[in-house]
Amino acid sequence: MTSKKNDTRHTPAPEPFRGGASAPPAAPSRAEDAGPGGIRGIPPLGEEETARYGRHMVLPEVTLRGQLEIKRARVLIVGAGGLGSPTVLYLAAAGVGRLGIVDDDAVDLTNLQRQILYGTADVGRPKIDAAIARIRDLNPNVTVIPHRTRLTRENALDVLSGYDVVVDGSDNFPTRYLVNDACAVLGKPDVYGSVFRFEGQASVFGLADGPCYRCLYPEPPPPGVVPSCAEAGVLGVLPGIIGSIQAAETIKLIIGRGEILKGRLLLFDALVMKFRELKVPKNPACPVCGPQRTTRELPDYEDFCDAPAGPSATPEITPRELKARLDAGGDTLVIDVREPHENRICRLDALLIPLAEIPSRLDDLDRSRDIVVYCRTGIRSAAAVAFLTQAGFTRVWNLRGGILAWADEIDPTMPKY
Repeated sequence: MTSKKNDTRHTPAPEPFRGGASAPPAAPSRAEDAGPGGIRGIPPLGEEETARYGRHMVLPEVTLRGQLEIKRARVLIVGAGGLGSPTVLYLAAAGVGRLGIVDDDAVDLTNLQRQILYGTADVGRPKIDAAIARIRDLNPNVTVIPHRTRLTRENALDVLSGYDVVVDGSDNFPTRYLVNDACAVLGKPDVYGSVFRFEGQASVFGLADGPCYRCLYPEPPPPGVVPSCAEAGVLGVLPGIIGSIQAAETIKLIIGRGEILKGRLLLFDALVMKFRELKVPKNPACPVCGPQRTTRELPDYEDFCDAPAGPSATPEITPRELKARLDAGGDTLVIDVREPHENRICRLDALLIPLAEIPSRLDDLDRSRDIVVYCRTGIRSAAAVAFLTQAGFTRVWNLRGGILAWADEIDPTMPKY
């Protein structure tokens, strides 16, 4: 469970959240717009805030009332990474009164290509600390509520319960399903986004009569089928585009204006610069949000999304063990299953066979030799080892941690990407 200092129940909003696109509020009366303190129960805008948010308040869809609703809103961002960075920045700039951030990671140099919340000086610093400093500089009127932890089945309901809207900026399936299920249990909107290479998705789940994430994806893909962004890569500006859409949907939810992405999955392809939209119906048999739902307690999401392979788990070798073998002059064949452009960045003395070519190159491999397979982090190579094992190879190992682990443990001069 979260500690008391991070428990959002100790910082409630002045009144229950009243936003929501399913029933936009009536246009505010002139009396309500007469002055910065014209709406009961919402702290008034100061002179500085009035000037800061002026471009919002001249919009007839926002006005003073909408800005005051933004000021009293409580929004939780799960993950302060690629998607969380633009979402945090734009919601803070918009004047969201309370921003909760869930993250337990530190800034890494590889983050800076897309995580615009941070700078070079922040490398090694906890992301939440860097985010608080950036938000304080951007808009000191915003209160940041840090949750220096991973979201888990044990703490999710407590953490989410103190917020009006939840923005899912996670980058893994266990957290994505956890956020969806917790939002469904608590009746919170789940503003979803995901990115992969040049493509992104966005939607809003958990609204009345709308679908949830499980209506779209009832079950996660098998482990290893979908590579992470670390393995497959991601265009740096893509999280900025999808995260900005998440921020826009969040503001629309707060002020109760516009058409929300309820029942719609927005697809974006940056390579061809096209948006598409898919309808996502609510599944009446959904175990999470359906009328006869069976999921009333949060399951173990690590087991649900990443079920272990059991006794046939991938055999592995550590970088130090591989180096000892190579130094001893043993007859070990090392295979690099990355792409040629990755191989040009850094490499071991190995045979290059991209993962997709493994099935057609089996005749090139000697089944009597010891074979060690590597990639960037060990994910693609684990898939290659599993395939080779099924094909009858009995002396094959995966390099644990991939070439990045080799650089960390054996050769610190090797470039890392």
